[in-house]
Amino acid sequence: MKNIFVFGSLNMDMVIRSPYLPAAGETLTGGGFMTNPGGKGANQAAACGKLNGLVHMAGCVGDDAFGKQMLENLAGYGVDVSCVRIVEETPSGIAVIVIVDDDNRIILDVGANSKVNSSDAERLLASAAPGDILLVQLETPLEAVGAALKLAHEKGMYTILNPAPMARDVQACFPYVDMITPNETEFHLLTGTDLLDEGGRFLMDAGIKEVVVTRGAKGYCYISQGKMVSEDCIKAPVVDTTGAGDTFCGALAVKLAAGEDIENALRFANRAAAVTVQRRGAQVSIPTLDEVETYFSTKRKH
Repeated sequence: MKNIFVFGSLNMDMVIRSPYLPAAGETLTGGGFMTNPGGKGANQAAACGKLNGLVHMAGCVGDDAFGKQMLENLAGYGVDVSCVRIVEETPSGIAVIVIVDDDNRIILDVGANSKVNSSDAERLLASAAPGDILLVQLETPLEAVGAALKLAHEKGMYTILNPAPMARDVQACFPYVDMITPNETEFHLLTGTDLLDEGGRFLMDAGIKEVVVTRGAKGYCYISQGKMVSEDCIKAPVVDTTGAGDTFCGALAVKLAAGEDIENALRFANRAAAVTVQRRGAQVSIPTLDEVETYFSTKRKH
Protein backbone atom coordinates (compact mmCIF):
# COMPACT_ATOMS: atom_id res chain seq x y z
CA MET A 1 0.00 0.00 0.00
CA LYS A 2 1.44 3.35 -1.10
CA ASN A 3 1.01 6.47 1.02
CA ILE A 4 -1.56 9.09 0.06
CA PHE A 5 -0.81 12.76 0.71
CA VAL A 6 -3.75 15.17 0.64
CA PHE A 7 -3.02 18.89 0.26
CA GLY A 8 -6.11 21.00 0.67
CA SER A 9 -8.86 22.73 2.58
CA LEU A 10 -10.58 22.18 5.89
CA ASN A 11 -13.99 23.80 6.51
CA MET A 12 -16.71 23.53 9.08
CA ASP A 13 -19.94 22.89 7.19
CA MET A 14 -23.15 24.56 8.36
CA VAL A 15 -26.04 22.83 6.61
CA ILE A 16 -29.75 23.59 6.33
CA ARG A 17 -32.51 22.21 4.10
CA SER A 18 -34.78 24.66 2.31
CA PRO A 19 -37.92 24.27 0.15
CA TYR A 20 -36.38 26.64 -2.41
CA LEU A 21 -33.77 29.39 -2.64
CA PRO A 22 -35.09 32.63 -1.12
CA ALA A 23 -35.48 35.75 -3.22
CA ALA A 24 -33.82 39.01 -2.23
CA GLY A 25 -35.20 40.15 1.13
CA GLU A 26 -37.17 36.92 1.65
CA THR A 27 -36.98 34.88 4.85
CA LEU A 28 -37.72 31.15 4.67
CA THR A 29 -38.23 28.50 7.30
CA GLY A 30 -35.86 25.62 6.66
CA GLY A 31 -35.02 22.60 8.78
CA GLY A 32 -32.59 19.86 9.64
CA PHE A 33 -29.77 22.25 10.59
CA MET A 34 -26.47 20.59 11.39
CA THR A 35 -22.78 21.41 11.62
CA ASN A 36 -20.12 18.91 10.63
CA PRO A 37 -16.49 18.97 9.50
CA GLY A 38 -15.99 19.34 5.76
CA GLY A 39 -13.82 21.05 3.16
CA LYS A 40 -12.87 19.27 -0.03
CA GLY A 41 -9.35 18.45 1.12
CA ALA A 42 -10.45 17.19 4.53
CA ASN A 43 -13.35 15.25 3.01
CA GLN A 44 -11.02 13.46 0.61
CA ALA A 45 -8.53 12.76 3.40
CA ALA A 46 -11.37 11.42 5.58
CA ALA A 47 -12.53 9.17 2.72
CA CYS A 48 -9.00 7.78 2.36
CA GLY A 49 -8.77 7.14 6.08
CA LYS A 50 -12.21 5.57 6.47
CA LEU A 51 -11.53 3.30 3.49
CA ASN A 52 -8.28 2.04 5.09
CA GLY A 53 -5.77 4.14 3.15
CA LEU A 54 -2.48 5.37 4.59
CA VAL A 55 -3.19 9.08 4.47
CA HIS A 56 -1.40 12.27 5.53
CA MET A 57 -2.85 15.78 5.21
CA ALA A 58 -1.58 19.36 5.11
CA GLY A 59 -3.66 22.52 5.23
CA CYS A 60 -4.55 25.28 7.68
CA VAL A 61 -7.18 25.80 10.38
CA GLY A 62 -7.81 28.73 12.69
CA ASP A 63 -7.04 28.86 16.38
CA ASP A 64 -10.70 28.38 17.24
CA ALA A 65 -13.06 25.65 18.40
CA PHE A 66 -13.90 24.66 14.83
CA GLY A 67 -10.22 24.12 14.02
CA LYS A 68 -9.72 21.88 17.03
CA GLN A 69 -12.86 19.89 16.23
CA MET A 70 -11.84 19.37 12.60
CA LEU A 71 -8.39 18.07 13.54
CA GLU A 72 -9.77 15.70 16.17
CA ASN A 73 -12.34 14.42 13.69
CA LEU A 74 -9.77 13.64 10.99
CA ALA A 75 -7.42 11.98 13.46
CA GLY A 76 -10.31 9.78 14.53
CA TYR A 77 -10.59 8.55 10.94
CA GLY A 78 -6.92 7.57 10.89
CA VAL A 79 -5.59 10.64 9.08
CA ASP A 80 -2.12 11.91 10.03
CA VAL A 81 -2.78 15.62 10.67
CA SER A 82 0.70 16.53 11.94
CA CYS A 83 1.23 18.76 8.90
CA VAL A 84 -2.02 20.71 9.32
CA ARG A 85 -0.96 24.17 10.53
CA ILE A 86 -2.92 26.18 13.13
CA VAL A 87 -2.99 29.87 12.19
CA GLU A 88 -3.35 32.31 15.08
CA GLU A 89 -5.90 35.14 15.04
CA THR A 90 -7.57 33.67 11.96
CA PRO A 91 -10.94 31.89 11.78
CA SER A 92 -11.23 28.43 10.32
CA GLY A 93 -12.86 28.06 6.91
CA ILE A 94 -16.66 27.91 6.86
CA ALA A 95 -19.05 26.47 4.26
CA VAL A 96 -22.73 27.38 4.38
CA ILE A 97 -24.66 24.66 2.55
CA VAL A 98 -28.30 25.02 1.51
CA ILE A 99 -29.96 21.81 0.32
CA VAL A 100 -32.88 22.17 -2.09
CA ASP A 101 -34.50 19.16 -3.78
CA ASP A 102 -31.66 16.86 -2.70
CA ASP A 103 -29.03 19.07 -4.36
CA ASN A 104 -26.71 21.48 -2.58
CA ARG A 105 -25.66 25.11 -2.99
CA ILE A 106 -22.48 26.13 -1.16
CA ILE A 107 -21.12 29.50 -0.01
CA LEU A 108 -17.53 29.53 1.28
CA ASP A 109 -15.58 31.78 3.63
CA VAL A 110 -12.08 30.40 3.11
CA GLY A 111 -10.68 31.70 6.41
CA ALA A 112 -7.41 29.98 7.35
CA ASN A 113 -7.40 28.07 4.04
CA SER A 114 -6.10 31.27 2.43
CA LYS A 115 -2.90 30.93 4.46
CA VAL A 116 -1.80 27.62 2.93
CA ASN A 117 1.57 28.04 1.18
CA SER A 118 4.39 26.18 -0.54
CA SER A 119 6.17 25.57 2.78
CA ASP A 120 3.15 23.52 3.89
CA ALA A 121 3.59 21.41 0.76
CA GLU A 122 7.28 20.90 1.48
CA ARG A 123 6.56 19.72 5.03
CA LEU A 124 3.82 17.36 3.85
CA LEU A 125 5.93 15.74 1.13
CA ALA A 126 9.24 15.59 3.01
CA SER A 127 8.87 11.82 3.51
CA ALA A 128 7.06 11.03 0.24
CA ALA A 129 8.53 8.35 -2.02
CA PRO A 130 8.23 7.58 -5.73
CA GLY A 131 4.87 5.96 -6.47
CA ASP A 132 3.11 7.59 -3.53
CA ILE A 133 -0.03 9.58 -4.39
CA LEU A 134 -0.68 13.31 -4.06
CA LEU A 135 -4.34 14.37 -4.10
CA VAL A 136 -5.14 18.10 -4.40
CA GLN A 137 -8.14 20.38 -4.97
CA LEU A 138 -8.56 24.13 -5.53
CA GLU A 139 -9.99 25.49 -2.26
CA THR A 140 -6.51 26.69 -1.24
CA PRO A 141 -4.27 29.22 -3.07
CA LEU A 142 -3.41 28.04 -6.57
CA GLU A 143 0.24 29.00 -6.13
CA ALA A 144 0.53 26.58 -3.20
CA VAL A 145 -1.34 23.84 -5.07
CA GLY A 146 0.97 24.27 -8.04
CA ALA A 147 4.03 24.06 -5.79
CA ALA A 148 2.73 20.82 -4.25
CA LEU A 149 2.08 19.29 -7.67
CA LYS A 150 5.48 20.32 -9.01
CA LEU A 151 7.32 18.93 -5.98
CA ALA A 152 5.36 15.68 -6.11
CA HIS A 153 6.10 15.35 -9.83
CA GLU A 154 9.82 15.85 -9.17
CA LYS A 155 9.69 13.13 -6.52
CA GLY A 156 8.12 10.65 -8.95
CA MET A 157 4.76 10.59 -7.21
CA TYR A 158 1.41 9.98 -8.92
CA THR A 159 -0.59 13.22 -8.87
CA ILE A 160 -4.38 13.64 -8.91
CA LEU A 161 -6.01 17.06 -9.37
CA ASN A 162 -9.67 17.50 -8.47
CA PRO A 163 -10.24 20.93 -10.09
CA ALA A 164 -12.93 22.15 -7.71
CA PRO A 165 -13.88 24.86 -7.35
CA MET A 166 -12.56 25.94 -10.73
CA ALA A 167 -9.75 28.49 -10.66
CA ARG A 168 -8.30 30.67 -13.38
CA ASP A 169 -4.84 29.74 -14.58
CA VAL A 170 -5.11 26.16 -13.31
CA GLN A 171 -3.78 25.08 -16.71
CA ALA A 172 -0.33 26.10 -15.52
CA CYS A 173 -0.42 23.05 -13.22
CA PHE A 174 -1.22 20.56 -15.99
CA PRO A 175 2.38 19.50 -16.75
CA TYR A 176 2.60 18.10 -13.21
CA VAL A 177 -0.80 16.32 -13.21
CA ASP A 178 -1.15 12.60 -13.95
CA MET A 179 -4.94 12.41 -13.46
CA ILE A 180 -7.64 15.09 -13.39
CA THR A 181 -11.15 14.47 -11.99
CA PRO A 182 -13.53 17.27 -13.04
CA ASN A 183 -17.30 17.11 -12.85
CA GLU A 184 -19.25 17.97 -16.00
CA THR A 185 -19.36 21.71 -15.31
CA GLU A 186 -15.64 21.86 -14.57
CA PHE A 187 -14.89 19.73 -17.63
CA HIS A 188 -16.73 22.24 -19.84
CA LEU A 189 -14.94 25.20 -18.24
CA LEU A 190 -11.56 23.50 -18.71
CA THR A 191 -12.08 22.39 -22.29
CA GLY A 192 -14.81 24.57 -23.81
CA THR A 193 -16.82 21.51 -24.84
CA ASP A 194 -19.23 18.96 -23.42
CA LEU A 195 -17.97 16.28 -25.83
CA LEU A 196 -16.04 13.81 -23.71
CA ASP A 197 -13.71 12.51 -26.42
CA GLU A 198 -12.88 15.97 -27.74
CA GLY A 199 -12.40 17.48 -24.26
CA GLY A 200 -10.39 14.49 -23.14
CA ARG A 201 -8.00 14.90 -26.06
CA PHE A 202 -7.62 18.60 -25.22
CA LEU A 203 -6.60 17.80 -21.64
CA MET A 204 -4.22 15.04 -22.68
CA ASP A 205 -2.63 17.32 -25.28
CA ALA A 206 -2.02 19.71 -22.36
CA GLY A 207 0.03 17.03 -20.61
CA ILE A 208 -2.48 15.16 -18.44
CA LYS A 209 -2.32 11.38 -18.82
CA GLU A 210 -5.74 10.33 -17.50
CA VAL A 211 -9.12 12.07 -17.24
CA VAL A 212 -12.04 10.98 -15.05
CA VAL A 213 -15.23 13.00 -15.54
CA THR A 214 -17.72 12.55 -12.69
CA ARG A 215 -21.21 12.95 -14.11
CA GLY A 216 -23.55 12.88 -11.12
CA ALA A 217 -26.58 10.72 -11.82
CA LYS A 218 -24.91 9.58 -15.08
CA GLY A 219 -21.94 7.98 -13.34
CA TYR A 220 -18.44 8.62 -14.66
CA CYS A 221 -16.32 8.45 -17.79
CA TYR A 222 -12.61 7.55 -17.84
CA ILE A 223 -10.48 8.75 -20.77
CA SER A 224 -6.86 7.96 -21.57
CA GLN A 225 -4.88 7.51 -24.76
CA GLY A 226 -7.02 5.33 -27.01
CA LYS A 227 -9.37 4.28 -24.22
CA MET A 228 -12.75 5.40 -22.88
CA VAL A 229 -14.64 3.58 -20.12
CA SER A 230 -18.01 4.63 -18.68
CA GLU A 231 -20.19 3.32 -15.88
CA ASP A 232 -23.65 4.47 -14.87
CA CYS A 233 -24.34 5.83 -11.44
CA ILE A 234 -25.41 3.08 -9.05
CA LYS A 235 -29.09 3.54 -8.26
CA ALA A 236 -29.56 4.52 -4.63
CA PRO A 237 -32.03 6.66 -2.66
CA VAL A 238 -30.48 10.14 -2.58
CA VAL A 239 -30.61 11.97 0.76
CA ASP A 240 -27.72 14.45 0.37
CA THR A 241 -25.10 14.73 -2.39
CA THR A 242 -22.62 16.62 -0.17
CA GLY A 243 -19.29 14.80 -0.16
CA ALA A 244 -20.13 12.32 -2.91
CA GLY A 245 -17.50 13.65 -5.31
CA ASP A 246 -14.92 13.80 -2.53
CA THR A 247 -15.72 10.22 -1.55
CA PHE A 248 -15.22 9.19 -5.18
CA CYS A 249 -11.80 10.89 -5.34
CA GLY A 250 -10.64 9.48 -2.00
CA ALA A 251 -11.84 5.97 -2.79
CA LEU A 252 -10.14 6.09 -6.19
CA ALA A 253 -6.86 7.15 -4.57
CA VAL A 254 -7.06 4.36 -1.98
CA LYS A 255 -7.52 1.63 -4.56
CA LEU A 256 -4.77 3.01 -6.80
CA ALA A 257 -2.47 3.17 -3.75
CA ALA A 258 -3.30 -0.48 -3.12
CA GLY A 259 -2.19 -1.41 -6.64
CA GLU A 260 -5.63 -1.97 -8.18
CA ASP A 261 -6.00 -1.42 -11.93
CA ILE A 262 -7.87 1.72 -12.93
CA GLU A 263 -11.14 0.03 -13.92
CA ASN A 264 -11.51 -1.81 -10.59
CA ALA A 265 -10.53 1.35 -8.71
CA LEU A 266 -13.20 3.36 -10.55
CA ARG A 267 -15.90 0.78 -9.89
CA PHE A 268 -15.08 0.83 -6.19
CA ALA A 269 -15.15 4.64 -6.12
CA ASN A 270 -18.56 4.59 -7.78
CA ARG A 271 -19.84 2.21 -5.10
CA ALA A 272 -18.45 4.24 -2.22
CA ALA A 273 -20.08 7.41 -3.58
CA ALA A 274 -23.41 5.58 -3.90
CA VAL A 275 -23.35 4.85 -0.17
CA THR A 276 -22.41 8.46 0.67
CA VAL A 277 -25.44 10.03 -1.06
CA GLN A 278 -27.78 8.01 1.15
CA ARG A 279 -26.61 9.90 4.25
CA ARG A 280 -26.61 13.50 5.41
CA GLY A 281 -23.45 15.51 5.95
CA ALA A 282 -19.91 15.56 4.61
CA GLN A 283 -17.28 13.45 6.38
CA VAL A 284 -19.87 11.78 8.59
CA SER A 285 -21.63 10.45 5.48
CA ILE A 286 -18.51 8.81 4.01
CA PRO A 287 -18.63 5.03 4.48
CA THR A 288 -15.93 2.80 5.89
CA LEU A 289 -14.54 -0.04 3.79
CA ASP A 290 -16.65 -2.55 5.75
CA GLU A 291 -19.79 -0.49 5.13
CA VAL A 292 -19.21 -0.41 1.37
CA GLU A 293 -18.54 -4.14 1.21
CA THR A 294 -21.48 -5.00 3.47
CA TYR A 295 -23.91 -2.77 1.56
CA PHE A 296 -23.15 -4.31 -1.82
CA SER A 297 -22.94 -7.84 -0.46
CA THR A 298 -26.44 -7.41 1.00
CA LYS A 299 -27.67 -5.80 -2.22
CA ARG A 300 -26.48 -8.77 -4.29
CA LYS A 301 -28.40 -11.16 -2.04
CA HIS A 302 -31.61 -9.26 -2.76
